[in-house]
Amino acid sequence: MRPVQRFAVAAVCGAFGITALFALGLRGNTTVSYPLGLYWATNKTPVKGDLVMFCPTNSPAFKVAKERHYITAGFCEGNYGKLMKKILAAKGDVVSISPDGVTINGQLLEKSKPYSHDNLGRPMPAVRLSDYQLTDNEYLLMSDYSGVSFDGRYYGVLPATQVVEVVQPLLTGD
Repeated sequence: MRPVQRFAVAAVCGAFGITALFALGLRGNTTVSYPLGLYWATNKTPVKGDLVMFCPTNSPAFKVAKERHYITAGFCEGNYGKLMKKILAAKGDVVSISPDGVTINGQLLEKSKPYSHDNLGRPMPAVRLSDYQLTDNEYLLMSDYSGVSFDGRYYGVLPATQVVEVVQPLLTGD
């Protein structure tokens, strides 16, 4: 077998291997929201505190985020890519989102103050909530790792049905 043929066979085998690992649960993160690296999807039912992958809704905030490349295109409805965030508030929690940051049950979250403009000077989507109590089918999805994540402070509370899977770090840079 010639070197070019060996390379082609190796490339095809590698592509099949990666596809198989993805089908089994391998996920990657290349954003600042959580450490860069590989994560593993589980069959666990999502609960408060879990790191999850979710599909964005077709809302104005997500449309702006995709146009500005804060988020990627993908296979979710509306051609959105899945996002990784943590469920920081769930059923019964009381959430407020203001220019000072996000509070859950009266506690201000670290790194939660929304930016009014992005690094190119464009206005960021603004969400304002005051003492909103989440129902059993709503989550506040945010990063508790990065203060510059495009997260719930910009798009608010989401339906729990948007969550696709729970993920756990497998091999990360942190």
